[in-house]
Amino acid sequence: MTTPALAGCILAGGLARRMGGGDKPLLSLGGETMLARVIARLRPQVGPLVLNANGEAGRFAGFGLPVAPDPVDGFAGPLAGVLAGLRWAQVHAPQAEGIVSVAGDTPFYPADLAVRLMAARGEDPHRIVLARADGHMHPVFGYWPVSAADSLETFLREGTTRKVLAFVDMHPNASADFTPPPGAPDPFFNVNTPEDLAAAEELLKAEA
Repeated sequence: MTTPALAGCILAGGLARRMGGGDKPLLSLGGETMLARVIARLRPQVGPLVLNANGEAGRFAGFGLPVAPDPVDGFAGPLAGVLAGLRWAQVHAPQAEGIVSVAGDTPFYPADLAVRLMAARGEDPHRIVLARADGHMHPVFGYWPVSAADSLETFLREGTTRKVLAFVDMHPNASADFTPPPGAPDPFFNVNTPEDLAAAEELLKAEA
């Protein structure tokens, strides 16, 4: 279900130290890149999409998405990517009340992520909503209102921490529970190491 009031932002700006550097989302998984899988899962859930990534944008040219780099220096973590998405939406998707952020290295996240985040948001368009599963927060996966952009930029430029939850706790917020059934895989399993990539290949086979 496409939600026109939302833009989608794929966060791919990490340093991938545990994979030896490079772009984790460009690694192959089941014959196509992880990024292609992440895009295909998010596209039906939201309106326009943007990719947050730093460095040479041309390496993502084959995906047909605009690329927005972090608007603050120093690899400020996922919040910098969220801010990139919010600033992009303000200009290129002015109808959007907010963005849904996902990680470019997490290929199995829920296909109903946006709908359930919006349900947890309720009637307050200014409420931040983060995903939760098995009692753990997954702060890269969330709904971020465009109205929070200025506050987020101030937090990143002037604050003493760049932790996601420190920012979220300053605003109206909620969480949406995505705890899987017993025995089911973690929907927010992300690929950090070569061993994780091998495990993702096995999960993909199990999905088929």
